[in-house]
Parts: sequence; structure tokens; C-alpha cells
Amino acid sequence: MSRLFRRLRPPTPDSRLPRIAIAIGAALLSLVLLALSGIAFGHAPGELLSILISGSVGSKFALEGTLLKSVPLLLTGLSVAIAFRAGVWNIGGEGQFLAGALGAFLGARYGMAAALAASLIAGALWASIATAMRLWRNAPEVLTTILLNFIAIHLLGYAVNGPLQEASGKYPQSDVVAASLPAIGSSELHAGIVIAVVAAIGAWFLLYRTAEGLRLRASGFNRSAAKWAGVNVDAQLVRAMAISGSMAGLAGGIELLGVTHRLFERFAAGYGYAGIAVALLAQLHPLGTLASAFFFGALTTGAGELQRTAGISSTVATFGQAIVILAMIALTRRRNA
Repeated sequence: MSRLFRRLRPPTPDSRLPRIAIAIGAALLSLVLLALSGIAFGHAPGELLSILISGSVGSKFALEGTLLKSVPLLLTGLSVAIAFRAGVWNIGGEGQFLAGALGAFLGARYGMAAALAASLIAGALWASIATAMRLWRNAPEVLTTILLNFIAIHLLGYAVNGPLQEASGKYPQSDVVAASLPAIGSSELHAGIVIAVVAAIGAWFLLYRTAEGLRLRASGFNRSAAKWAGVNVDAQLVRAMAISGSMAGLAGGIELLGVTHRLFERFAAGYGYAGIAVALLAQLHPLGTLASAFFFGALTTGAGELQRTAGISSTVATFGQAIVILAMIALTRRRNA
């Protein structure tokens, strides 16, 4: 047992360096391969890389766009990191994101605080459906959370085409939400950035500075040993999934209240699934998700600039995410060899 708890301690700076090097190497490799892919579109690699960088951080407008994209990625990345650390394979960030947005829309009539609280609760409850199915029917959460994603997508589609459709009835979207997050200065940035950063610090504190976090990580590291040590593993499953779902739900609420201000079909835009890549690049560390989310946010906004300037589809950002994950796997296997 002492060996188990030693393994669960936060890594020391010396032991963390190789993992940081792997993450940086994977990110750099993805950028290099993206730049080289420009040859297939008739662009020099250096030109494509220059467009990608300038479109993500090359101006105040580009940097603001990157930060706005980073917020939902950070929160969905935290959702995955918390769940995976506890040994819970929550692949339902997309559905929990949508549930949080719906909760925030309904709660906004009672004020900003109520809207944010509703997004947290809605995300947690939606994730807890998978927990209940795991405990009562032994249904694997990998399957149930994915299926719940599709249910949430269709639920949103029904809502914006039915009871929540705008008063004019012209488009499958809601009216403007009753509350919105305050802006930061004169920019397009909103207070959701501060909330997301606080959430990342809070998740780190929970996992690595509290007894509850130790129990969560122990359950994920070795369920049998955790049970032998007196940890109620099923209770940790419930808590981990609820906390994970609340983070994804908060992401949906902030996106609604700070960016779109309306609900519409395709609202999630893949943030729930992208959160998996964010968490993996961050080595499932809550503070690491800050840098990881910014990287993927920059990749997304830079890909938009590629589409406008070079005529290359913005889906190249998804290609970049895939490269990062494959590079992480390859470098990790090489390190462990």
C-alpha cells in the first residue's frame, strides 16, 4: 500500500520533465507535419506555418479569438482529466456540454449566478445517468456516455425546433439568452476566462492537495488496492463522474453566456471530444490543461485563418489533434521501452 500511495503523489520537478518533454515534442511534431502538409495544397511549409501562427497569436484580434476558443477546451479537458484520473472513462463531454448549455439557458432568467449553477448541475446530472447505469446494470460508461452524447444532440435539436425556438420561428435557434457574462475591458473577452482558470486551479487542489483527491486517484490507479485500503470505490465513481460532468456542463454554460448568446443546432462544435485530446496532451494534469487548451485553441483559430487565406479547410485542426495524440502514444512508448 505504501508503494501505491507513493505512486499517487504529485510528480517531482525532475520526474515531470520527461513527460513535459513528450507533450512539447508531440505539439511541435504536429505543427511540423501540418506545415509539411501544405505542400499538397501548393503552399510552402514555412508560408503555411506563418499563416497558422499569425492567425492564432499574431494580432490582438487573433489572440482574443484563441483565448475564447481555449475556455471551453480547458473546461472539457478538465472534465476528462478528472474522470480519467479516477479511472472513469467519461467520453460524454459533448452531451454534458450541451446539457450545461440548456441548463444555463433555462436558469438565465433568474440571473447570471443561477445560470452558471444550472449549467454545473445539468452537466453533473447528465453524467450521472451513465453512473447509475454502471452501478445498477454494470453498463460500461465508455458506451453509455457516447450514447448519451447522441441523445443530448437530438434533445437540443428538438428544443431549438420546438419549445425554445425563437419567437419569430424563422430559424432553428433560441432567442437571445436572458443573461450574459460581463466583458473584460473593451475586448470580446468575457469573465468566463477567469472562471475557467479558477476551475483548473481548483481541480488541481482537489486532486493533489485533499484526501478526497487522493481517494479519487487511488480508485483510478488500482481499484482493488483502494478497496483494501478502505476506500469506497463506487462512491468515488459517482463523485468523479459528477465533478467531470459539471466541468463539461460549465463549459457549455460559459460558451452560451459569453460567446453565442443563443442555442442552435451544432452548438457543441466538437468541444467535448476535443477535450480528450486536451487532457491527454496535458498528461491528465489539471494545470497542464491550461497550456494544452491554449495550444489547441490556437490551432483552431489558426486553422480558420488558413481557410480564409490559403483555401485549406479548417478541419485541418482536427487533423492536428489526431497527430498530437498519435505522437504522444509513440513518444510515450519510446520512453517506456
